[in-house]
Amino acid sequence: MSTENTQSNEDEFPDLPPMPESANMRNEAPEAIDFPEGHKAGFVNIVGSPNVGKSTLMNRLVGENISIINSKAQTTRHRIMGIVNQPEFQIVYSDTPGVLDPAYKLQEGMMRFVKTALQDADVLILVTDIFEEGISHEATFDKIAKMDIPVFILINKVDLADQERAMEKAEFWQKKIPRAHVAPISALHNFNLENLLDRIVEELPVAPPFFPKDELTDKPMRFFVSEIVREKILTHYKQEIPYSCEVVVEEFIDEPTICRIRAEIRVARESQKYIVVGAGGRMIKRVGTDSRKELESFLDKKVFLDLYVRVDKDWRNDERKLKRFGYFD
Repeated sequence: MSTENTQSNEDEFPDLPPMPESANMRNEAPEAIDFPEGHKAGFVNIVGSPNVGKSTLMNRLVGENISIINSKAQTTRHRIMGIVNQPEFQIVYSDTPGVLDPAYKLQEGMMRFVKTALQDADVLILVTDIFEEGISHEATFDKIAKMDIPVFILINKVDLADQERAMEKAEFWQKKIPRAHVAPISALHNFNLENLLDRIVEELPVAPPFFPKDELTDKPMRFFVSEIVREKILTHYKQEIPYSCEVVVEEFIDEPTICRIRAEIRVARESQKYIVVGAGGRMIKRVGTDSRKELESFLDKKVFLDLYVRVDKDWRNDERKLKRFGYFD
């Protein structure tokens, strides 16, 4: 049953005290790309606890809204790559889910993305924030502390604290990993990020580009459509609903002047379906309208968005279904 159908006519970087899928990408580097001698390239992977600002940082570093952002924890479910290209270097950033102890199969799949990011990183960025007393998943931190690659520990949200607290946090993390580059940042306000880019480029290995120089991400358009709809679900629903939904793009027809999209919102229980639809279809219409507006901006054309809600019982614990949704190989 269709439940919605919408159509629209500063400062210096401080000197503070002192194989997996993407591995296969390294073996499939694009051929016949001209690049200068001494060209640098590498995977710069971003990890950290939920809700510390990893996705905001990723979008700032890439210069595009690659990852969806929401105030709710566990917004990011997949590993999302954003590629920054200059004649002399290529940085392949990866945003990853927040580290946690998995409570169900979906979260197991999410943590596989984190594990892969730790394995194939050339440079690792550990994001914390001014409020965090230590990374929420000690096992992950122990792995990072033992890694022999360059590590940046970025203390985000320093705009919400005074300088004394920021320095205390910097000293705390520097003691944790003495060889790491530790710095306060504000991803939201773009504080200290320009200098961060320079330091990252310094740490990149000399290598040819892994992707064509005009590519921005490794994800297809359908992925971003599903993420935009899912972000609106995160915005408009509370409690367990956002974490029980998956968006599946069933049809994507890109015509010269309009894009026709049919997507299903999968929920785990019948009771959740009624909440997502809302009285008289009011809630799903709101999600559809907001999604369609953002998709039109993203695709730069008119969008016809057809949203359906379907009960897919216990999909979060069904590995076969999770493989289809891209959480397992």
